[in-house]
Amino acid sequence: MTTLTPMLQQYLEIKEQHKDELLFFRLGDFYELFNDDAITASRELNLTLTKRAGGKAGASSTMPMCGVPFHSVDGYLAKLIRKGYKIAICDQMEDPKKAVGIVKREVTKILTPGTILSDAVLDESHNQYLACLEQEGDQLCLSYADVSTGECAWYLAGGKDRQEAVLDQLYRISPAELVLTTGTEAFQDLLDKMQQKLPDCMVNQYDPIPGLDYFSQHFGADPAGRIPLVHETVEAMLGYIHENVKSDLAQINHLREITTDAVMNLDATAIRNLELVKNMKDGTRHGTLLDVLDYTRTAMGARQLRQWVEAPLLDTARITLRQQAIGYMVLESQTHNATQFRTRLGEALGEITDLERILSRIEVGSANARDLAALRTALRALPQVKQLLSECSEGLLHTLDTRIALHQDLLEELERGIVDDPPFTVREGGMIRKGFNAELDEVHDIAENNNQWMADFEQRIKDQTGIKNLKVGYNKVFGYYIEVSKGQISQVPDSFIRKQTLVNGERYIVPELKAFENKILSAREKIQQLEYYLFNQIRQDVRDHLVEVQETARALGELDVLYSLAMAAFKGSYVCPRLNNRQEITIKDGKHPVVEKLLERELFVPNDVHLNCTDERLIILTGPNMAGKSTYMRQVALLTLMAQMGSFIPAREADICPVDRIFTRVGASDDLATGQSTFMVEMNEVANILKYATSRSLIILDEVGRGTSTYDGMSIARAVVEYINDKIRAKTLFATHYHELIELEKLDPGIRNYSVAVKEKGHDVVFLRRIVPGGTDRSYGIHVARLAGLPEKVVKRADELLEEYTSQGAAPAPAAKAAPAPKKGQEDLQPSLFGDVIGDTLRSLDVMTMTPLEALNTLYKLQEEAKRERGQAE
Repeated sequence: MTTLTPMLQQYLEIKEQHKDELLFFRLGDFYELFNDDAITASRELNLTLTKRAGGKAGASSTMPMCGVPFHSVDGYLAKLIRKGYKIAICDQMEDPKKAVGIVKREVTKILTPGTILSDAVLDESHNQYLACLEQEGDQLCLSYADVSTGECAWYLAGGKDRQEAVLDQLYRISPAELVLTTGTEAFQDLLDKMQQKLPDCMVNQYDPIPGLDYFSQHFGADPAGRIPLVHETVEAMLGYIHENVKSDLAQINHLREITTDAVMNLDATAIRNLELVKNMKDGTRHGTLLDVLDYTRTAMGARQLRQWVEAPLLDTARITLRQQAIGYMVLESQTHNATQFRTRLGEALGEITDLERILSRIEVGSANARDLAALRTALRALPQVKQLLSECSEGLLHTLDTRIALHQDLLEELERGIVDDPPFTVREGGMIRKGFNAELDEVHDIAENNNQWMADFEQRIKDQTGIKNLKVGYNKVFGYYIEVSKGQISQVPDSFIRKQTLVNGERYIVPELKAFENKILSAREKIQQLEYYLFNQIRQDVRDHLVEVQETARALGELDVLYSLAMAAFKGSYVCPRLNNRQEITIKDGKHPVVEKLLERELFVPNDVHLNCTDERLIILTGPNMAGKSTYMRQVALLTLMAQMGSFIPAREADICPVDRIFTRVGASDDLATGQSTFMVEMNEVANILKYATSRSLIILDEVGRGTSTYDGMSIARAVVEYINDKIRAKTLFATHYHELIELEKLDPGIRNYSVAVKEKGHDVVFLRRIVPGGTDRSYGIHVARLAGLPEKVVKRADELLEEYTSQGAAPAPAAKAAPAPKKGQEDLQPSLFGDVIGDTLRSLDVMTMTPLEALNTLYKLQEEAKRERGQAE
């Protein structure tokens, strides 16, 4: 250290305190990184790596170095954050020109995925959550916050299933970062499962500083603080945020509890299988329910819509309030023009910027003048919103009207204070409007109109002295002066001070001119300092009204979601479902909201459904592959979910009872990381359903038992049906290719058979996509195989085997040659796919549960296996 320059000594001292972060060290107009940090940054950001001499005179040490301009650092920081790095920002705390010795520097913030506030990282349509976990005995507490919006919540789970309950909550909120305070050992099993579902979530450890009561600072005497584990968890999370953001964080001022008795508790499997917010193909929102319903005009609304989709309501009164508000925007009447209302509201909402995140940046001191201009734009639109809502005398729209304030004083200050198009930086002036501050106007006038002032001053001096040929000038060496020719020197007043002698005259100064010179030379610096001071005053005035503006922002977000659902209802010709407490779901001519929208060249075939807790409690659904069974079942689940959101739905009419949960077991997937086969994953999901479903649940089961042998699978499937029907008694849709199960209809009056209608003509089959009463004993798997391009020889042989199996009732022993004896350790393996069970395999291949690519790949593998066996036979 003693051989290094003072600046590098300072750097290493600060780096010693931030070993786990990349240290961005401010040097003039750049942020520099050194040593290993520089090597990492150059690799990840594709920066040129240089070297810096680090030793004092006579020393020869060098160290790797790279840097980025301070004015464009956000983009680089965003890339590193997305790659999973933590970053410490070390800024200059004094003006280098005025510093005595080494410039004072301090770490002003630490950036992590859960605490960053940069627009370059944040997705305006999705919350950026930081989560924290604590455990005590058999209780597990999860707290989470979005620093960029101020949202904060907690969830408490107990009993032996607490980890699964918390995992479902984690999957729902998809945090960017998870903080642990007790080490990873106690949560290792949970973390392993979370890694599979949330691979991008950064996990960090934090050692809280005792004695800092952040809970009371933010939430006062909130009752949750009396629950020790909740207080400890929220306190640790707040401590972590404070340590990183280094601000008062006044935007975090409301704490809410996540409960399972107010909203539908959707588990991770249901959210994934129903493709509510992410599709199963590439993880984007394309082809999801969220994508179909999202007509939001504000960032607050986009984030809140996602929350509504993932947490439908249970209370019919609250659902009805939402329905009424949407109906007001959709349904025309003699006294109300819904189209005009909807159009004007959409225009007004479109002018409203992301108030929540602007307020958070104002609170932490990172907001610039453009943020204040954006806030002003939003406030300008509020009168139109209020005027529209004033027409609604009752209901949810009226309530929202009372929650939205105009904030007229703030708007007037922003109108007077901030220019129309302010610069990005806050240190170089150009932000404050003329007329806002007299002193600033004077300095601006001096800087901008010095030539006019000099001309006026020159004329005034001529008039006062009678020296007609004097002139006022300026040069860089002597500054401003009054020049008088030799012939007029006798007329110069005693108040003039000689400054320079020339061959043909003299130059003088007077106090007024000297004062003007000082003003001119320091005008730019004064403008920058004064504008920054005035900007901070305006920013502080907004900060003083933060809570009130936050409430307006939240109400606007809710209003925007209602507008979005109204637009979806209008564009899709949706209807308002009736609600009942009879435990019945009746939908006539219902449509899958996503599939209907994605279809381009064909019409979607609507279908009915009727489920209750008596004579149509459990539907066994049979029918061909690719005929639409999975689409139909998902459709019922999505329409029920939409109804509980308060949304209108695509149907001719509907009468729906709220369900407490929707459970799904759809499709095939494995979990290689934990060594679980497709069948084991399937059984785990079925076990979870049988464990948690109630008589008020809706269960969607598709092809239970298909991952094992025919008789094993059929036995499991029947046992599951019987258990649900006898013990749980939940409303259930059960799709299967085990046609033997249709016999269950005769054994219990609550079970009903339905199938997908087809029309046959020779080898051709037309899928009619209609769900009709009655079961079927055919799956048309060989027809699908023919469509996929299997060799005709294979298809014909499969037809022959199918005819033999159906006529004999069992698979005959192969006549050509016996199968080879299994090798040791392989006795329990399934037979070859193209061995004795080819017909059964093709019949049970339900392509509808796969993506098109998966189906084609599966059939391609069948084709390749057929080629290999044909080659061996030859």
